[in-house]
Amino acid sequence: MGESREDKIEESVASVLEEAKELQDSVAGHISKSLSDEHPLRLRALALDSKILALRSSLDSLLNNKLINHSVADKLDEDLQRARCIVVDGDASSLLPGHAHGKFLRMFLGPINVRASRKDVQLKVKEEYNSYRDRTALLFLIFPAALLILRSWVWDGCLPAFPVQIYQAWLLFLYTGLALRENILRVNGSDIRPWWIYHHYCAMIMAVVSLTWEIKGQPDCANKQRGVQLFLQWAMMQGVAMLLQNRYQRQRLYTRIALGKAKRMDVVWGETAGVDGQLWLLCPILFILQGFEAYVGLSLLNTAFVGQISEWQVIICGLLLVVMAIGNFQNTVQTLLVKSRFKAKMRRTKSKQRLN
Repeated sequence: MGESREDKIEESVASVLEEAKELQDSVAGHISKSLSDEHPLRLRALALDSKILALRSSLDSLLNNKLINHSVADKLDEDLQRARCIVVDGDASSLLPGHAHGKFLRMFLGPINVRASRKDVQLKVKEEYNSYRDRTALLFLIFPAALLILRSWVWDGCLPAFPVQIYQAWLLFLYTGLALRENILRVNGSDIRPWWIYHHYCAMIMAVVSLTWEIKGQPDCANKQRGVQLFLQWAMMQGVAMLLQNRYQRQRLYTRIALGKAKRMDVVWGETAGVDGQLWLLCPILFILQGFEAYVGLSLLNTAFVGQISEWQVIICGLLLVVMAIGNFQNTVQTLLVKSRFKAKMRRTKSKQRLN
């Protein structure tokens, strides 16, 4: 009886081992067949993408030489844009070469491939990025507000060092998370402007430097902590701007995707993608925010050079804030110029259609 059971278990184990080998062979054959079938499709995708770019270049040349009607050129350009969106935003996008993995990704993740082969996985990466922005925007507003309220009501107008350092550590975590997610999105075909990633690199450096900055208290706490208070006030304004951007501008981006003028992997660029009414609200807030950011940076530099707080951390943080303010301002102005040229083009097309 015992030998019979032993024989059965041996047969079962041998059968399972054989099935595992057969499954491995079948999967390996399927992968090999998929790769061989994928090669001609990859060549077709590359050829079509090159053809679209060549047609767009030819169209621009004809338009510059006034050899084609503006309304016809606008219609053809829109069709080419939709064709490219179909190629780079559909399942064929996995066959096109993506952005190279940058040093930042290799430094944190090593030499692994973070590009998703399926579009639904890429879109999940984007949705997780949007969710992360939503969560952190609220904390960006609440965290500094809580510190300022506690300073006035509990800490007698003088911030303790430890809560401020916790906040700086959270900023380092926040900006590192944003930079990692944005680099992964770029590898997967998103159109994030490089400046926003560089901006987060600068913010990461500033957070690291701030963690080594000794927060001094009494006596004369108000003057010694003036830069910290200004930075917390700026951070509150930044939180409000982030909430407005996440709430209003994403709706416009979804509309552009539905019209075939943007890809599903595209993201809100900070100050972009708003409609007229939203731009009237967002642009003044953004310019005020950038001006206040530069003011905080210059105030830190002033306190360092006049001798009130002479630590090197104050100088580095002041310089980084000024650089980020200038970069944000230039990027905002560039975006507004692009939008104004696009609106002028649309008005020209509509007026010609009415004349025809």
